[in-house]
Amino acid sequence: MTRPITIIGAGLGGLVLARVLQLHGLPAVIYEAESSPSARGQGGMLDIHVEDGQSALRTAGLFEAFEALILEGRQAFRILDTNGAVLFDKPDDGTGGRPEVQRGELRQMLLDSLAAGTVQWGRKLSHVRRLSEGHHEVVFTDGSSVETDLLVGADGAWSKIRPLLCDAVPAYTGTSCIETYLFDTEIRHKDSAKAVGGGAMSVMAPGKAIMAHRERGDTLHTYVMLDRPQSWFAAVDFTNAALATRQIAQEFAGWAPELLALITDSDLPPVLRPFHALPIGQTWERVPGATLIGDAAHVAAPNGEGANLAMYDGAQLGLALAAHPGDPEIALALYEQAMFARSAASASQGAGFYEMLASSDPAQRMIDMFHQEG
Repeated sequence: MTRPITIIGAGLGGLVLARVLQLHGLPAVIYEAESSPSARGQGGMLDIHVEDGQSALRTAGLFEAFEALILEGRQAFRILDTNGAVLFDKPDDGTGGRPEVQRGELRQMLLDSLAAGTVQWGRKLSHVRRLSEGHHEVVFTDGSSVETDLLVGADGAWSKIRPLLCDAVPAYTGTSCIETYLFDTEIRHKDSAKAVGGGAMSVMAPGKAIMAHRERGDTLHTYVMLDRPQSWFAAVDFTNAALATRQIAQEFAGWAPELLALITDSDLPPVLRPFHALPIGQTWERVPGATLIGDAAHVAAPNGEGANLAMYDGAQLGLALAAHPGDPEIALALYEQAMFARSAASASQGAGFYEMLASSDPAQRMIDMFHQEG
């Protein structure tokens, strides 16, 4: 390779990849559509797992910096019934192995670790053109372009790099999430804060759930899950925040007031996030000079693994390229073989949660699962 490795997308996976490459003396550049690191919010909490996310951060030489971001006590977890009674309560005793951090803070840590100029902001991808075996031209919406000997798509579920490798397109899973936020909860939303507790809280009924997490400070971030067709959500007017929250809350009629308040009292307009997924076990034939990491390669309905797998993909690809600097095709083949296996296993396991949500007693099934795990 005579040119820097080209990475499309400055999400967690792309940033870890660039960091590992730079640690091994391999040049890399990331092209990101967003205009700056602060162009949009970066989402909520992430639990970082020992076997993949934490491993990736160790590979990137950033584990101590990561530890400084951990929010203590946030691994606590409770399950309530729809009346607000506690059915299961697991305190954070420090042994959970999945410490929680804010996604935005983790991303900024990774950005700060890179050489100046690594991320080129405001470079939105238009399309990619294959020039010759293993060589591509990346064209941006401003009319500029770059040629590359190695192209990595880290550009998420709707990747524009994926069509180079396969025809797969994410499909709607049947479940969507509506995100809401409550701020200053110990003063303004005491009952809801008490219900959520110090970490995460879940209330589940067939085909629906309210899940909330205490973020930094007194912020409660809620994920309202509903098994509904996309046409159902299309009939909700999300441009009218008050009307939309009332419409969503009607699906939880009869639930405890402190739970409904997580929806109706939101301090930000509700945000709809439909869940899409690629087929479990999706693979492709080796395409010279290109590969995918993270959601671009294996997007699945959220199961706690997405960010972890993306970082691990980036770390493992970086290590493979560093181990085979003279033959990147060997590196890509080895990386993809392992990535296909682990992403399929993760997606299969994650699908079990949504099957549980659709069952007749999802709360009890989740409690049974926790007891079985020990």
